[in-house]
Amino acid sequence: MSTPTLSPALKARLATPLQIGSVRVNSRVLQSPLAGVTDLVFRRLVRRYAPESMMYTEMVSASGLHYLKTLPRIMEVDANEHPISIQLFDCRPDFLAEAAIKAVAEGADTVDINMGCPVNKITKNGGGSSLLRDVQTAVTIVRTVSKAVPVPVTVKTRIGWSDEEINILDFAKAMEDAGAAMITVHGRTRAQGFNGPARWEWIARVKERVSIPVIANGDIFSVEAAVRCLEQTGADGVMCSRGTMGYPFLVGEIDHFLKTGELRPAPTVVERLQCARDHLIALWEYKGERGIRQARKHLTWYAKGFADAAELRSELCRIETLEAGLALLDAAIERLQMASEMEAIAA
Repeated sequence: MSTPTLSPALKARLATPLQIGSVRVNSRVLQSPLAGVTDLVFRRLVRRYAPESMMYTEMVSASGLHYLKTLPRIMEVDANEHPISIQLFDCRPDFLAEAAIKAVAEGADTVDINMGCPVNKITKNGGGSSLLRDVQTAVTIVRTVSKAVPVPVTVKTRIGWSDEEINILDFAKAMEDAGAAMITVHGRTRAQGFNGPARWEWIARVKERVSIPVIANGDIFSVEAAVRCLEQTGADGVMCSRGTMGYPFLVGEIDHFLKTGELRPAPTVVERLQCARDHLIALWEYKGERGIRQARKHLTWYAKGFADAAELRSELCRIETLEAGLALLDAAIERLQMASEMEAIAA
């Protein structure tokens, strides 16, 4: 694949930091909040390759926070991990304001309101993408939360509920008028879920409609895709989501290219598995046995694109202990290194 190129107009637009209200971020590439994925351990791995990018926690239930005496682990923020945003979801402005205050106390540089999650258990209670159908409540949420905290309040949403209800242009303007400092738009409807291509043309139209920063989300799986998206949409940055699952290098690869015009060498399969090894150990140290159970899905995402990967995935998804996971990964790494050495000798 040929190296993508940045147009002079895009280069000029990306030359300055991303300004989110009072917060300045020295990167135009953001790591999306992902439920069950973007915990403290995962964010540290992403930040290893993208130290200046904005990270997001997993989405936190504002109503859950209201009734808990202690903050949930998913809300935990490392004192050194900045810039960081804590994402909240609910449909009750007062609960969200209360949760936002706790988020800022925990160290959030911005507070993000989830208005795009398509999952039924979220939307049936009025949260996530159901707020696209209740613009007045969404406006009240942004106004109430903005008044409650001293940091910028941002919104992440979709282009609409369905093809018959694409209302992102008016919705984005309403969020800006209510006080949102930035809006991230996933270029799919709620009905699409993650099916079909992201419709970046709607993000371009949002960018024309509002003056706050617009971040493009959806189908950002490579440097080339990020550049195409930025060129087509005129967005102020891109947010990586599923592309980082099993590949925490992606945010850094895009960030590096946008800053230098140079492609970072892609990690080898061995380097990917060594990263998986680091991920497994860190999850064990952070969460114990629960971390091992959570590691199974992550490890299967890393184990792709090489001989016997399917067999390795089937074994990794059943590990019960740290030692079992490390043994499988170390054996795979050794096999791949030996194969590489044999190829080098044969050449």
